[in-house]
Amino acid sequence: MGQRKSKMRLMNRSDHPEAEPNPLRAGLARHRSPDPCTIVLFGASGDLTHRKLVPALFNLFRAGLLPPKIGIVGFARRRKSDEEFRLEMREAVQPQLEGPEDSSEAAEAESKSLWGRFAGSIRYHTAPFEDAAGYRLLGEKLENLERELGLPGHRIYYLATAPEHFSPIVRRLGDAGLARPAPGSGRWVRVVVEKPFGRDLESARRLNGELLDVLEESQIFRIDHYLGKETVQNLLALRFANGIFEPLWNEKFIDHVQITVAEQLGVEGRGGFYETAGALRDMVQNHMLQVLSLVAMEPPAALEADAIRDEKVKVLRAVRRISPGSVERHAVRGQYGPSTILGRAVPGYTGEPGTSPDSRTETYVALRLAIENWRWAGVPFFLRCGKRLPKRSSEVSIHFKKPPLHLFDQREASTVSPNELIINIQPDEGIALRFGAKSPGPDLQVRQVKMDFRYGSAFGAPSPEAYERLLLDTMTGDSTLFTRRDEVEAAWTLVTDIIEGWRLSTKPPAIYPAGSWGPEEADKLLDAGRAWRRL
Repeated sequence: MGQRKSKMRLMNRSDHPEAEPNPLRAGLARHRSPDPCTIVLFGASGDLTHRKLVPALFNLFRAGLLPPKIGIVGFARRRKSDEEFRLEMREAVQPQLEGPEDSSEAAEAESKSLWGRFAGSIRYHTAPFEDAAGYRLLGEKLENLERELGLPGHRIYYLATAPEHFSPIVRRLGDAGLARPAPGSGRWVRVVVEKPFGRDLESARRLNGELLDVLEESQIFRIDHYLGKETVQNLLALRFANGIFEPLWNEKFIDHVQITVAEQLGVEGRGGFYETAGALRDMVQNHMLQVLSLVAMEPPAALEADAIRDEKVKVLRAVRRISPGSVERHAVRGQYGPSTILGRAVPGYTGEPGTSPDSRTETYVALRLAIENWRWAGVPFFLRCGKRLPKRSSEVSIHFKKPPLHLFDQREASTVSPNELIINIQPDEGIALRFGAKSPGPDLQVRQVKMDFRYGSAFGAPSPEAYERLLLDTMTGDSTLFTRRDEVEAAWTLVTDIIEGWRLSTKPPAIYPAGSWGPEEADKLLDAGRAWRRL
């Protein structure tokens, strides 16, 4: 019955009667219906638009979750016609058009019809990002498109560009009168800004100031696709919708917390970019600190954007800062060296294209952080991320304290380990609880067992893609999963101290073999008999 209701909601929400309800998107169907709007994709020739944004919009369209009327305008410097851009976007969504099994003529005709309706909303605009005349022409194109499609004038500008273009684009939008709706018009304008949002605290503050010279804070949606992942969002439900967890979520019962983001791949041809970023800026400042704040936050007053973000900011401000002089006691940086993986020789980081042979850029980071508030006093948070590790996995593991009396340790072959709650973020989204149970037989022996929950098997469908959720949130104006100005600056405050400590240090990154779990120095961060969880 529940599935039937979900399907009915999807059908009622759709303005496309031929599109069948998609059970994979049933969870998104509970969103309020977004307003008809126009989405301008700056950087439309780039990888993000092709791989993520347009496929996400098409999936939402196919599921009947887009507004009944929508316009999509690609904005880039490369000259091409509307039709050429549509053909490129059709290639980008080709996997969605090709059904996994059904290749009948009817299925092909349905796919062709579906694409035709979606493509009818797509246009392209050519101009350099700094060209004032190009923005005046963009305004004219948007007005013509809105008249043609019957759109009310709501607009989203998505900055899928290199960070150096963020401020110039917003400034030009302001100069052309496109950044804010006319007073009393009833229209709205929103701007989505991709990461990285600054390189340190100073640059983040400067970028915030430049954007706020033109926009209101409520118009800015600073996107971190990691927050769109279903399991990251489920942290709120796990903690605050279950009476069995929240009473234990404090220093009385939790020994420590580990947050891991492991990647199997190296820099994969992105050496030039990684030389300017490194793992600390690329992963810790945004993804990992956002996850930490959701794990550690206090219950919000309401499930509203600002109430949730207020509590996240409090956590980030409560994290004890690591002074540049004490960085080596609380932070480890590593860099993968050459090795052999599955019989194949792989280069070290400095052997990758675009990297410097004497580079000190870190591809691995491990941190020991302390949150100085009543809930978490004395509970260390251990963060680690790295490239060229043995497997791809992102998880949060909550390690509970041992029982006060080790009754079972006196019995031969008994192994009593602390309880663990593991939240798998990717690739296999789910939650597991490890606890001790008596093994079969006449002797009282305790073994670790696991209760396991997986999204795919529990709900019969994989989780929606992160960008689908975040694009839909932007259209509905829900900023819960987007970072606010003070969140960004609080995170950079912590990270900038570490960056400065490493800049002043003469100690190079520790080299670890590609395919290993990182440098040995990271193990020394976990004292008192603790160890990194084996993934």
